[in-house]
Amino acid sequence: MSETPSIPEEQPADPIALLKAQWAELKPKQHHLLRLAAQPTERGAGARPLRFAELGRVERHTKDLSLLRLTVQLPGQMLHKETNLLEVWVNHAERRLSFAPEAGLQVEPGNRGLGRFLLAQAISWARQHFSAYQVEDFALGMKGSLDDENRLRRDKLLESLGFTVEYEDKLHMKGRIHAGLVAGLNADWNRDKLMPLSMLDAGQMLQQADQSLHEQALKIRVLEEQVQARKRDESALRFTITLLVLFGLFEAALVFLLMIF
Repeated sequence: MSETPSIPEEQPADPIALLKAQWAELKPKQHHLLRLAAQPTERGAGARPLRFAELGRVERHTKDLSLLRLTVQLPGQMLHKETNLLEVWVNHAERRLSFAPEAGLQVEPGNRGLGRFLLAQAISWARQHFSAYQVEDFALGMKGSLDDENRLRRDKLLESLGFTVEYEDKLHMKGRIHAGLVAGLNADWNRDKLMPLSMLDAGQMLQQADQSLHEQALKIRVLEEQVQARKRDESALRFTITLLVLFGLFEAALVFLLMIF
């Protein structure tokens, strides 16, 4: 009598893995306008004019896992999927918090306060909800390690937020970022470089810009009228000069004829 082959029992699905898969493509639910103030021209980056960007934000919570995802979009510019992206994953069972993507935070444009702002927003959210949780180590981005000046600036920024930077090679190309509890991190950014704007602020800026354009249009119209008036005056002056020249020639010819006769 043949034995019926036993069917292996299915392993229970990992709820954390399932949630991460379900939340992988979540789109932003909140949108905010960011104002990146104009900065002096930089040797490596060139001109740094006033720019605006859109901050996207979405968060999810369950008894097992929480997520905060921050994204920044630039008008008229396509970016790599992991550029201007910062995620915070919170494992409640282990009371641990991790940052993503694993390759590190990559921001565009650089040195405009954007990276620090994203980290500060994430830290502020984490401190509000999970201040007693442990922060997992995460990788340093390779892009910021290629130039000594940028690397030192980045490391100083991270240390000001409460992180510790540790390199794994002498060239300072590969490293990790360490932190203790969430409560030990600082949620601060440079407001002179970057400011989020409310809808009211954005509306006021548009109103001021429209008023400024209207005033400029009036000034241009006045200048155009002045130019036209001067052109008319110039034409009249040329006509007068021409008449005077002709009159002078006529008078000279008349005197010459009188002298002959």
